[in-house]
Amino acid sequence: MAQQIVGGGFPLTLWARRPETLEPYEDTDASVASTPAELGAASDVVGVCVTGDADVEDVLWRADGVLQGMSAGGVVVLHSTIHPDTCVRVAEQAARRGIGVIDAPVSGGGGAALRRKLLVMVGGEPEHLALCRPVFDTFADPVIHLGPLGAGQKAKLVNNLIFTALVTVGLETFAFADELGMDRNALAQVLSHGSGGSQAAAILARSGFDTTGLRQAVKNLDKDVRIVLDVARGMQASEPAHIVELATGTLATLGGDGAVPAS
Repeated sequence: MAQQIVGGGFPLTLWARRPETLEPYEDTDASVASTPAELGAASDVVGVCVTGDADVEDVLWRADGVLQGMSAGGVVVLHSTIHPDTCVRVAEQAARRGIGVIDAPVSGGGGAALRRKLLVMVGGEPEHLALCRPVFDTFADPVIHLGPLGAGQKAKLVNNLIFTALVTVGLETFAFADELGMDRNALAQVLSHGSGGSQAAAILARSGFDTTGLRQAVKNLDKDVRIVLDVARGMQASEPAHIVELATGTLATLGGDGAVPAS
């Protein structure tokens, strides 16, 4: 995303908790801030791309955080996949400084961003999205505005719940194909064009049916399943029991404990 932004001609300031992640930008026009506050002071739009709720709150609220430096009229974009309630807390704090907030989690990975095809799911005020959209257009298509603050997070969380469930469907599909004496790669080609295909099955096939990458992602998948079920309980929504069962099975298979909280 950052590569596309700077490549699109926007003045870009970067800050990272791990300095080595900034090395690819040494030969670009991007500037590097020494603190999140310095980044905030240099930016009208700040995209936050960290792992979880506590990480988001840390880089925004700490003594040298983004909100300490950012001027009124700017917009903070929460690209992290977090609880919608966290988005509301952040927005309340930011509003006291005249700063807008939208949640804009993404799906598709770095490859999609480089093709300008990253999916961005947005919740928040239309005028805040309008300020950010030219930046989003450097790496995203589509950008979908789903409603008020937190709506983007709900969409991403449901997406990740379904993806997690479909990993089990994909694993069982290819195991079933083995028992039928079918070629897994040939079946994967069929599924990529057929009505029974899914992104989960495609990812498994592209990896050579190696789950190492998915195992590395299991901690985040587990986090997202837990959050979406907490959101559902808070809204007194019915839990999609069969989907949750499949997702729990995936987490257990990939190395998580599968201990999704009971409703």
